[in-house]
Amino acid sequence: MITSRAKPLYQTLSALVFRNYNARTKRVPSGPRHSRRPERPTTSPRRESPYRPRIKLLRRPIPFVTDVKEIDNPDDAISLFHEYREMGFKHDYPSYSALMYKLSRLRNFEAVKTLLLHIREHNVRCKEALFVALIQHYGKSRLPEEATNLFREMTSFNCGRTLQSFNAVLNVLVDNGRLEDASEMFKCSSEMGFRPNSVSFNIMIKGWVERGELEQARQVFDEMLEREVQPTVVTYNSLIGYFCKKGDLDRANDLVDDMTRKGKHPNAVTYSLLMKCLCSLGKYKEAKKMMFDMEYRGCKARLVNYGVLMDDLAKRGLIEEAKVLLLEMKKRRIKLDVVMHNILINYLCKEGRAAEAYKILVEMQVQGCEPNAATYRMMVDGFCRVEEFEGGLKVLSAMLTSKHCPRLETILCLVKGLVKCGKVNDVPFVLEEMEKKKMRLDLESWEVLVRDACGEDGGTSSVVTERILAN
Repeated sequence: MITSRAKPLYQTLSALVFRNYNARTKRVPSGPRHSRRPERPTTSPRRESPYRPRIKLLRRPIPFVTDVKEIDNPDDAISLFHEYREMGFKHDYPSYSALMYKLSRLRNFEAVKTLLLHIREHNVRCKEALFVALIQHYGKSRLPEEATNLFREMTSFNCGRTLQSFNAVLNVLVDNGRLEDASEMFKCSSEMGFRPNSVSFNIMIKGWVERGELEQARQVFDEMLEREVQPTVVTYNSLIGYFCKKGDLDRANDLVDDMTRKGKHPNAVTYSLLMKCLCSLGKYKEAKKMMFDMEYRGCKARLVNYGVLMDDLAKRGLIEEAKVLLLEMKKRRIKLDVVMHNILINYLCKEGRAAEAYKILVEMQVQGCEPNAATYRMMVDGFCRVEEFEGGLKVLSAMLTSKHCPRLETILCLVKGLVKCGKVNDVPFVLEEMEKKKMRLDLESWEVLVRDACGEDGGTSSVVTERILAN
């Protein structure tokens, strides 16, 4: 009886609950159901601004600067400068600096001086980087006096001098054998307002070491410690290199131990110096073992270390072993640079195997390694040595296309060879390229060319004579 009454009551309650549920579901939007109703936030949510990617502002390229970089002739560069001015373009520091970089690379320092005077007269504010670059180019051109004068005149161009320019001129003097002048400038550094840093001391130590005066290098090293300037790995490498050249491996190793105790870890150059010393003592296997042991000491072997082994093998005429070493490097996924290829090309050419050297030249280009001026010069000389002058002319043409400059001795040898083998029609091309590069043969060299030309083919003498008159 109780059950029969409860059943209709249960059905009535179920109907009410179901009706109430339907009513609620119509008002509440569909979405994820939660077991607990989330609390209403007391503060309004912070509106996030939509993501806007930042536009990287790039400097608009200066037309003159872009154009002058493509020019290889100094006269054309100066003409372009004047053409832009006539068109109403106002030259400022970027234009002047780009032109002077170009002219200094092309060794036209007279034009550089003229531009510097113009800059001074018109009060064009220059950066120190320009003067540092010019000082370095003076040094490469064996003009240390000009570099020193420019350094002294920098302040007249409304440009301050720092240790960067001081070290640049110091290095130029050392590299050009003017060590006494460099030493005098170094002593006067305080009067000029400079406090020498580790780079300054390293330059002086390098100079005395290269001259073989260890005692002077030691004095500079002691002064470095007195002034509380910390020696660097480069400092130690200069001294280690001195003992390695003398074959004194024990004293070199003592310096390595000393630098390690002072918290300076040997780098790849340090080990390359020790390896070179071992090779000079006829201990190639020990040198190779050192290269692999250095990795266990936390220093990864670099190209300079493989270069020592390659150079030793090539010197001893073990060309095939050198090629095996190249393959070993490729297996270790070490990217070969132009220097490594040049070592092999150089010794192959010296042994009269120019054809094999040329194959390596082609292979390196296929692998994406561009030859440098030294590569082309060695190849031209190599072909001339075995009297394959057509091959030499082919390489010379590629060299000129790559905007590299041959040596005068190379051109003279090639022209003589072309005349000798009857390739007269190719001679004017070489001489014309000489004129474009403003390269001049001395009178004795022209006499040799005329003598060879007249001896082999009278018709050639007229071509050579025209070039003599033109020069």
